[in-house]
This record gives sequence, C-alpha cells and structure tokens, in this order.
Amino acid sequence: QVQLVESGGGLVQAGGSLRLTCTVSGRTFSPFAMGWFRQAPGKEREFVAAINWSGDIIHYADFVKGRFIISRVNGKNLIYLQMNSLKPDDTAVYYCGADQGPVRAVVVGTADYWGQGTQVTVSS
Repeated sequence: QVQLVESGGGLVQAGGSLRLTCTVSGRTFSPFAMGWFRQAPGKEREFVAAINWSGDIIHYADFVKGRFIISRVNGKNLIYLQMNSLKPDDTAVYYCGADQGPVRAVVVGTADYWGQGTQVTVSS
C-alpha cells in the first residue's frame, strides 16, 4: 500500500523560510511524479509545484515563482519544497501528491495518492 509522509511544516514569521519534505512508503521502487497542493481556511485546494520522476520537468504556480523551489533526490521518491520569503497568505495546509503517470496528473490535482497534509503558518 502506498503512503505519502510529509514533514517540515511549522510556524514562521513573514520573510522567513521553511522546507517541506515528502516521501513515498510502500511501493518505493516504482517511479512517481510528485508535487504539492495547499488549502487555506475557507479556500479551495490549489496547486503549488510539481516535478516529474527524472526531475527535468517542473511546474510552479505563478504565486510561488521566485520564492519556492521544488526538488527531488535522484532515483528516489523523495521531494523537497524550499519555501523562501514566506508571506501570511502562504498560511495553509500543504498536501503532497504522487502519481505513477505523467506529472500533469499532479498539476491538475488528479494524482492517485495524497498525504495527510502539514500545517504551515506564517505570522505577520
């Protein structure tokens, strides 16, 4: 059974940084495209960033370009989301998604697997 394990959330002041981590447990030898969505209170879940298995295709939401960096460990289903210059508007639960198909499935939110989420709170 595939499970996604997220970590790295927390409380940070505006302008600060956090790094989120997501790893796949279970079917770990299968390659997965992976990425992140987030959901703020009272808002719909929205796409943040995604990366394919080989790491050469990366997508970002416009609102994180230049501030967030998604990366992965070569040959492993382990990804990072480095979040810099955080703003109060970035406060949300961040969810990791993974799919054995193209990275587009993660981008549009139809990935087969999702984590439980990790809370990120940015204070002003």
